[in-house]
Amino acid sequence: MLLLASASPARRRLLEQAQIPHQVMVSGVDEDQIQHPDPAQLVQLLAEAKASAVKLKVEQSAELSPSIKAVLGCDSVLAFEGEVFGKPVDAAEAIARWQRMRGKWAELHTGHCLVLPSFARSRAGEAAEMQRRCVTTRVLFANLTDAEVKAYVASGEPLQCAGGFALEGRGGCCVEQLNGCYSNVIGLSLPLLRRWLALS
Repeated sequence: MLLLASASPARRRLLEQAQIPHQVMVSGVDEDQIQHPDPAQLVQLLAEAKASAVKLKVEQSAELSPSIKAVLGCDSVLAFEGEVFGKPVDAAEAIARWQRMRGKWAELHTGHCLVLPSFARSRAGEAAEMQRRCVTTRVLFANLTDAEVKAYVASGEPLQCAGGFALEGRGGCCVEQLNGCYSNVIGLSLPLLRRWLALS
């Protein structure tokens, strides 16, 4: 059983669609305390912090311990013209971002960290105790009109997502092209996770 150290419903849906048995435990990590100028490094640090915090909780829980094979932490940010975009704080910020991003490329970085609880390591053979990686997908945004931008932001969806869009939702109509892993933009790279779970 995989334990997802994330409250993201999009990540949970990806695991459900891929039929990967899992449970969810939110880490409680204060993300504002973790900073790094490189977005690819930042998401890896955040993913590791989440996975490590949940791993510790699991090791202290006799109820969960027998069924958990590994803990997965993830975090995503959008990098655009040297800036890192998490979730917009409000509609005005979301509109301003979209007016800048429309018709241009950005990079969606998702950090992944898979850790094995101490009780699972003996069952895992040669698998590493911790694996950490950032997967990056380039995103080309549609050249939306001001009216289209405001209508999308008014839906509320951009306020819930890193980068201000949800590829699997209405935001899918606002993206022209992807270069890289599709599921990574939604919240985690399923191809990477498949490779990791085959080794853990």
